[in-house]
Amino acid sequence: MGLLVMILGLVLFFGAHVFTTRRDARAQAIARMGEGTYKILYSLVSLAGLALIIWGYAHYRATGWIDVWYPPKAMKHITLALMLPAVILVVASYLRGRIYATLKHPMLAGVKLWAAAHLLANGDLGSIILFGSFLGWAVFDRITLKRRNDGGAPPIPVGGVSNDLIAVAVGVVAYLALAFAFHPVVIGVPVIGV
Repeated sequence: MGLLVMILGLVLFFGAHVFTTRRDARAQAIARMGEGTYKILYSLVSLAGLALIIWGYAHYRATGWIDVWYPPKAMKHITLALMLPAVILVVASYLRGRIYATLKHPMLAGVKLWAAAHLLANGDLGSIILFGSFLGWAVFDRITLKRRNDGGAPPIPVGGVSNDLIAVAVGVVAYLALAFAFHPVVIGVPVIGV
């Protein structure tokens, strides 16, 4: 039951996100319903998908765990190490500096690294579906970004190295908060000292 709910959530969440890559269809939808209505609908579908993903995965972990393979313990340490640059990349997508200018899409790079790292440490079916879906979407979205020819959103100014230093500092703090507070308390899985 939990696994099916999570899959339904993934379909809703990524369905909305993939729709935005279909620029002609998106433009037609905005023209038909207006930009405000489109954004509200997009947000509601995405939030509903995210809620179903979270609830379904939690229910699956509590009641329907299915092992596919057993990752070596070293993979958990590799995942922990990979998560630091993943978090920094996500932060760098908002504090635009040289990291942003070099990678162009650090958010997608961070999501790919996060998902790949979690695939290394988790060998159960639900985790493979969850993290594999995020990895597949991030790869797909990056490929479609190369083909999009619309102007997109107005450009956000890119700062210098100071933005990178702030992104690294904020990333380290966020990484520590995720490792020591969020993951063990919210997810229920300690990542330090295991």
